[in-house]
Amino acid sequence: MTKTLKIAFIKARWHAEIVDQAHAGFVAEMKATGRDARVVSYDVPGAFEMPLLAQKLAATGKFDAVVAAALVVDGGIYRHDFVAAAVVNGLMEVQMKTGVPVFSVSLTPHHFQSTPEHIGFYTQHFLKKGAEAAQAVLGVVDLDLAGV
Repeated sequence: MTKTLKIAFIKARWHAEIVDQAHAGFVAEMKATGRDARVVSYDVPGAFEMPLLAQKLAATGKFDAVVAAALVVDGGIYRHDFVAAAVVNGLMEVQMKTGVPVFSVSLTPHHFQSTPEHIGFYTQHFLKKGAEAAQAVLGVVDLDLAGV
């Protein structure tokens, strides 16, 4: 009998209509695999807030994995690449400190405009990336369950 996986899924609220598709793709892929998984979602204002929540959730010992999703775009005011790097580095640090696998669906496009074409493209892209994150979670969790 396979254990029920408990996964925390953190979603940044900037561009929520796009970011939420990563969660939808993740949940759909988990169901498609037939694995018993309970996905608990958490919302944060932006990407920068994700590592701290990921650390708090991982430290509880209640989750087999943590997934964090965000769309970090160049708003013309700050260095979006700096923010994205800080977020990904923070998420990596969380998994190294806690031993709980942390996955990022945090994307930083070179050029994003709030046009129907870009919104449509990234909406579909996040759906696909969410499904890929589900496969990555299963791959890593299965290694852990096998005692690796």
